[in-house]
Amino acid sequence: MDESIKEAVQVLPVLGDILSETEIRTYSPLTLAFIGDAVFGLYIRTIVVKQGNAAPGRLHEACSELVQARTQSRMIRGILGELSEEEKSVYRRGRNAQAPSRAKHASMSEYRHATGLEALFGFLYLTGRTERLAELVELCLKFYAGKRREAGAESGEEGL
Repeated sequence: MDESIKEAVQVLPVLGDILSETEIRTYSPLTLAFIGDAVFGLYIRTIVVKQGNAAPGRLHEACSELVQARTQSRMIRGILGELSEEEKSVYRRGRNAQAPSRAKHASMSEYRHATGLEALFGFLYLTGRTERLAELVELCLKFYAGKRREAGAESGEEGL
């Protein structure tokens, strides 16, 4: 596992001791996505900040594409085969939830897939499964990096 992701896991507080798994399973998938969005954002920001000090605008720029619904939708589709049945179930619950809004720069389908990924991240975080959460974040980032390299190769540019 990438060291920066391992270190990001260590800075996240875990609520697994406060909320039982039974309680967490009763939470709305949109509630899970709410916390999952924050957890994923914190992972990404931690990784970016660990790469070095920079102006806030540059930090935001480095993070923004990774936390967009369109990118998250592609990530979950790329790693779906790596999920356990339980994880797929949580993802589907999040994907199928009827959100009252949607992302500005994504289709409804992309937004729903991203919501499913965030719900999965929220579930793993709240159940204290931070090692598995870190594994999935790493898989997502590797998938994203591979897609960027492919796109760069097709356009004649370098990837990440």
